[in-house]
Parts: sequence; structure tokens; C-alpha cells
Amino acid sequence: MKLDKAVPGGPCWTELGTSDLEAAKRFYTNIFGWRPETDPRQEAGGYTIAHLGEAPVAALTPLYQESQPVAWNVSFWVPDADVAVAAVRAAGGEVLLEPMDVFDLGRFAVVTDPGGAAFQLWQARSFPGAGVFNAPGSLGWVELMTRDPVAVTAFYTAAFGWTVHASESYTQWGIEGSDFGGMVEMGDKFPHEVPSHWLPYFAVENVDRTAQDCTDAGGTLLMEPTTIGDGKRIAVPRDPQGAMFGLCTAGEE
Repeated sequence: MKLDKAVPGGPCWTELGTSDLEAAKRFYTNIFGWRPETDPRQEAGGYTIAHLGEAPVAALTPLYQESQPVAWNVSFWVPDADVAVAAVRAAGGEVLLEPMDVFDLGRFAVVTDPGGAAFQLWQARSFPGAGVFNAPGSLGWVELMTRDPVAVTAFYTAAFGWTVHASESYTQWGIEGSDFGGMVEMGDKFPHEVPSHWLPYFAVENVDRTAQDCTDAGGTLLMEPTTIGDGKRIAVPRDPQGAMFGLCTAGEE
């Protein structure tokens, strides 16, 4: 990821909704060295922020609704959540949760693109989002898995002004040319029941070693460590509760 901080339209946060919060804390602490802190306020509902040193890097939460899947979610920074929701609607997306305040931390909404992939919008107040990117244990890339690449490309460029860097094999998203993520078309190899979704990739020093750590801790590998592009390594594990996430080499786009 070329971005090293949250900018308008770019990724700023990622959070896991899980069926076993305590097990998830143990798993990701073992994998990434996170230090989780759970908000003690009852109205926070068990919301837990994971830190690297003093920097917040991700959140872990219980499932708040029966229909909520066990999954990682990606948030994008917007100057005004209400304006961003209007832009989402105008570009053909849908709103699952209207903008609402989160204490004095910020304002957020949940929306979907025309392909059905859900993501969050975050208007920061006292909490800007992740304090570090691209370092081992922090967010290093985000990837959209979709069955309708043409429609979603038009959507994200219209709603957020993203730049598109497309080759024959891969499409990358950017802010003014600074790429932060990509897009994969979900073809026949993806089971029909798997919906379009955003997938966060966490940067690590050694993808192969961390992938092994995931399996040793009770996870599984959906994609074994693989070399792509200019020798870059990636992998896609699934945690013991079923949430998918990616691994990529720290410091590499």
C-alpha cells in the first residue's frame, strides 16, 4: 500500500465480527503480536481495539446480530458520512445502516456496492482510525472480491474518485495514483454461495512463517503462500471461527 496514513476516500480501519471474541483475541495476538483492549463501557458492546505498541491497528467485536457473518470488514475515511452516503446512493450502491454517531469518536455508516460487497464509511472525530499502515501486524492492502467488476469500477470511481490502474491480470485502486488495494473477479473457482466482499491483508515480515503460525494456532489456509508480481508473497488464511484475511510482505505494494 502506497498510503501510510488515512486520507479521504482511502482505507482507514478494519474490524472483525466474530462468534468467539476471547478466542479471536488469543489467535490474533499469537499471530501478529497485538495487544487487545476491550472498551469497558456496557454500551460499547465488547468492542475491542488491537494495538501494536501504542498504535491502534484493528478491532475485534462480538456479533451484534444473528444474521451478521463472521468476517473482517473494511472502513474507508470520509470527511462527511452523510455526504458520502448520498454519493453511494447516487452511484448505485445501497445503504445498510444510515450514518450514526459513535460516542465522540466519529460517525459511521454501512453500505454496499452494486455487486453486493459491504463496507463501512468512517467520519473521524477524536478517533482517526489505524495509527500505522504497512508495518508488520498492521493493514497493508485491501482487496475487493466481486462478480461484477465493470459495475463496481464505475461505482467506486464515481462515489469516491478512486484512480484505476488496470493490467490484464489485476486491477488496483488508488487515491490520486497512490494505490492502496485491488480487485479480483470471482470466477467459477469461487463457490456460488460466497458473496462479494472486501478482504483486508495484514503486512508481515515473512508470509510463509506467519501462514504456518496460523495453522499451528488452529486456522486453515484457503490459499497457500504464493509468489506474485515481482516476487511478492501473499497467502489467505481463515481463523478458527471462519473469518478470512490476507497476508502480504511488509513494505511491499
